[in-house]
Amino acid sequence: MSPKELRDLSIEELAAKTGEFRAELFNVKIRKETGQLENTAKLRLLRRDIARAETILREKRGADE
Repeated sequence: MSPKELRDLSIEELAAKTGEFRAELFNVKIRKETGQLENTAKLRLLRRDIARAETILREKRGADE
């Protein structure tokens, strides 16, 4: 997901999206370990999406205080 799309979300939506990314990362890790994952780059992309979402969330929470 692009940073622009993440910045357009509210704090609650952004927190929910981060949770979705984390759940998907867990599922992808399980699929990798069982040998069912063909695209291993998905792990890296998900970790980056989580970091991106949490950074924007931290920026928004800091701006509200």
